[in-house]
Amino acid sequence: MNSNKKTNTSNTTISLYWKCQLIGWSIVSIYWAYTVYTRDNYGIFYTLLNYVLDISIGIFLTHMYRRFALKAKWSSLPIRQLLIRLLPTILLLAVLYVLISNLKWYIFRTLFVIKNVDFLESIIYWDPILLTGLRLMSIWLLAYHLYHYYQKEVVTAKENAQLSIIAKQAQLDNLSAQLNPHFLFNSLNSIKSLVIENPNVARRAIDLLSDLLRSSLYEKDKDLIPIKEELSLVKDYIELEKMRFEERLQLKTNIDNDLINYKIPTLSIQLLIENAIKHGIDLKIGGGIIFLKIKKKDNNIYLTVENPGVINQHKNGGLGLKNLKKRLEIQYKNNASFSLTAKENDCVVAEIIIPMHIEDEKI
Repeated sequence: MNSNKKTNTSNTTISLYWKCQLIGWSIVSIYWAYTVYTRDNYGIFYTLLNYVLDISIGIFLTHMYRRFALKAKWSSLPIRQLLIRLLPTILLLAVLYVLISNLKWYIFRTLFVIKNVDFLESIIYWDPILLTGLRLMSIWLLAYHLYHYYQKEVVTAKENAQLSIIAKQAQLDNLSAQLNPHFLFNSLNSIKSLVIENPNVARRAIDLLSDLLRSSLYEKDKDLIPIKEELSLVKDYIELEKMRFEERLQLKTNIDNDLINYKIPTLSIQLLIENAIKHGIDLKIGGGIIFLKIKKKDNNIYLTVENPGVINQHKNGGLGLKNLKKRLEIQYKNNASFSLTAKENDCVVAEIIIPMHIEDEKI
């Protein structure tokens, strides 16, 4: 379905492009057709022939430029760099416009009007054709790139809006999980049992629960967060959950310290840890160990969470994982990925791969 959608979009774009080409150059060439018909007394046939040739020259030159610009990816350049390239390109296209137009007039006059026409004299006739070429090529190239910049801005705005909605949904999902009656009941029950036995630990548990709820409420405007801040949140969450699971829950980490300042989608690691506890540790009588690994490989960050458990083949994953996949897709332009795989010995591995080439993701 996605491929069909892309094909339809591409066909629509090509259709619009050719419509603009034909309509634009047809309107521009009317002036020259009117001139040869009224001033040079060309008949209707020769006027129409010149008209078609003028349209063809304009479309040929600009279409050749379009093919080159697409191959060189000029539309993705910053405006300043693009303008530096456009100035000599406009001059080159204008010169080519002059030469091809003069060649057209030489062939046309030789065949249909005057039999004896000097070739060199026809080719070096530049005024006012050069100014016309400069004006027409400038207008076409600027209009072409302005349209593409506008389209890119529209797409970027849509993606940012969609990402913001999904990120906020993830925050709401996380808040909902934290406010889940079962979670709150277990947490408060653990705190209650500690109030008399160990007041210091009970106070610590209240602080942890408060921090988790505060993070869910006040971190919601951040799409990205440094890994070290995400790990701090995960640590609080694990510490609070250990009051319920005690020795049944253990977390082991293997983290590259050079990566802790890189930014990742907010609550992404915590979501993986929550799923590991909910669908793994909680279902095992003896509990188990969650392994969290953050490493760099091939200029990518690998966030891996491994836990005991099995994947339910009848479910495609919860809403939180679906939102995470969508956030990764939009945030990193399809360059990031998420996978959930089952391994031997009832082990499940969740992995997020994030590219490191975006410099502003590092503090």
